[in-house]
Amino acid sequence: MGLAELTLIQKIAVGALPVILAITVHEFAHGWVASKFGDQSAKMLGRLTLNPIKHIDPIGTILVPIVLLIFTGFVFGWAKPVPVNANNFKSPSTDMAWVAIAGPISNFLMAFGWAVVLKIGFLVQASTPEVGQFLIYSGVIGVSINLILGILNLLPIPPLDGSHIASAFLSKRLAWQFNRIAPYGFFILIGLMLLGLLTPLIMGPFNMAKGLLYTMVGL
Repeated sequence: MGLAELTLIQKIAVGALPVILAITVHEFAHGWVASKFGDQSAKMLGRLTLNPIKHIDPIGTILVPIVLLIFTGFVFGWAKPVPVNANNFKSPSTDMAWVAIAGPISNFLMAFGWAVVLKIGFLVQASTPEVGQFLIYSGVIGVSINLILGILNLLPIPPLDGSHIASAFLSKRLAWQFNRIAPYGFFILIGLMLLGLLTPLIMGPFNMAKGLLYTMVGL
């Protein structure tokens, strides 16, 4: 029984936890690292929490992942960005880079965790098929959503996390000019997708990372 054979309710049940965790922990990681560097914006606004309700975006966290999961098997989503004020940092550019990379790192760590879940699913499938299958499906989705979210966010396209990392290596003037394209970042991503360039940018690293994870857990 494959993921495509699941009913609508089963697909939503299997995909809900991995997607919500991936998005929630990603945003929490940004806020937590920012707080360590002196910016308490997320904490003051109640966003320094693992409570998914505080981070959910109705479109990006619920509607888009469900539609994608049902019709394509590809899962992606986003949450409300955690507020970060770089003016509160001692070294705004460098500290912001650490805050930015915290999100993708959290996703890669979660991807490893879901790979372990996947391994356990295969181990228990013979004795308890239903539990094993649920763990396998959850593990596959958990690995996929976290790797895709982590890799996509590392692209140096404002306002993605990768743009803040890239800005740390630019002069203040160049970084300012570079980040001026942030309002158009979404349209740049759509353009790359329509040109067929976004998929190879993501899937190449995705396949390498997934292969490494599966090797690490013995799959």
